[in-house]
Amino acid sequence: MEMCNTHTDSQGQDPNSKPPPQPPPVNGTAKVSKYVLHSDKEPYDYVTQRCTAKPTNFLESTGHLIKGCLGGGILGIHEAFMKAGLWTSLCVTIIFGFYITYCVHLLVKSAQILYKRLHIPEMSYPDVAEASLAVGPFPKLRKFSKWFRYAVDITICIDLFGACCVYQIIIAKTIMKLVDGSSEFEPTDLNQLRLYVLALLVPILLLCMITTLKYLAPFTLVADGFIVACVVATIIYSLRVAPPISQVPGWKDTVGFFEFCGIAVFSMEGIGVSLPIENNMKNPKQFPLVLSCAMVVVVSFLIMVGFFGYWGFGENSISPVTLNFPSETFPTVLKVLMAAMIFVTFALNYWAPFNLVWHYVSKKHDPKKNWLWERVYRATFIVIITAIAIAFPNIGNLMGLLGAFCLSNMGFIFPAIIELLVIWESPGLGPFKWRLWKNILVLLVGVLLFCAGTYSNIKGLISNL
Repeated sequence: MEMCNTHTDSQGQDPNSKPPPQPPPVNGTAKVSKYVLHSDKEPYDYVTQRCTAKPTNFLESTGHLIKGCLGGGILGIHEAFMKAGLWTSLCVTIIFGFYITYCVHLLVKSAQILYKRLHIPEMSYPDVAEASLAVGPFPKLRKFSKWFRYAVDITICIDLFGACCVYQIIIAKTIMKLVDGSSEFEPTDLNQLRLYVLALLVPILLLCMITTLKYLAPFTLVADGFIVACVVATIIYSLRVAPPISQVPGWKDTVGFFEFCGIAVFSMEGIGVSLPIENNMKNPKQFPLVLSCAMVVVVSFLIMVGFFGYWGFGENSISPVTLNFPSETFPTVLKVLMAAMIFVTFALNYWAPFNLVWHYVSKKHDPKKNWLWERVYRATFIVIITAIAIAFPNIGNLMGLLGAFCLSNMGFIFPAIIELLVIWESPGLGPFKWRLWKNILVLLVGVLLFCAGTYSNIKGLISNL
């Protein structure tokens, strides 16, 4: 891959050079905001313009995408299967796998079209959202491009900070059950769980004062190894106690179904990491194949934990799935190590949304005191996360709410809107406007999941107050 020799800013332009002259309008569209729309006759190879020091190959990119999709959600997917029924959950998980894969593809394909039109080598998800509206086919809507960007930023922050709440509850619940030696969880245990969450405040607060990723990144590889071990252990220990499969309900009820949908989307959605991975690829045109391979692994792991976890541990199963394992030496060691790894990776998950927030709030303070204010904000957000985890310690409904409220937007609604804005004029909506109807269908599914999933999971969270 040919590397560029000049330093470029986030828009792919040399910051020391003069701004390029504005080209003539194309299809009636002129320069809007910081984006310049170029003619299709001006060839632009965004791959050779990228200044990636160490681009990733096919296998590395696939591995990164798998890690980006698989998180704490896999530890609670069996509870999602319990809410909807065994066979319903199995079928819908596979359908969601295809659906999410397609929506990620929509976003990345739209981004690659914008690279060529705007002569920008790489873009983040908020960049793509803003640019799609800023140079889109509807002049009256262009003034809202910044708000579209802010909507994506806010959704990403809510999702990732919410995932930190889930991780904190998983750690606290694991420690609590290791201390009392029980594998059952009664509603009366909630207050005790809240105390354990509160006790984690100071350790997590100290951990998240680390501002450099290089000290934490190696732990992600170890955590991935424990996830694989968890998948294998779930199958082994569940089959020991699994009843005849005919006794397991295949369908439960509508409320449980939408709660399941939220958790399932939360557990496999990786749209937030898709563009950073594509931006760093040696051959970005291979991304559709990378996406397909990664999602096959992700969906397979989720099905194994969800299907066998619910089949084996039944209606009394609890999250995280490791707490259903027997009180033997290896399962106990696995529980301890899993809790330790989640504790360390908490800081990694916290790093991304906090830096997004810090990008905006740091401008309001004296740069000489940024080191102090950064730690004040870090501590403030950790306290807020802990307060939410104490108020709503139900892992399943919290994951379901994040999936329904955040990822229905990030994963379905926003990509469909972006693609429509990008393809509206070129290549157009196609015969019978099929691209329009296709994206309307994607939007409707996203809106349905947003409304029904958010309502059912909020109802579940409130019922456990």
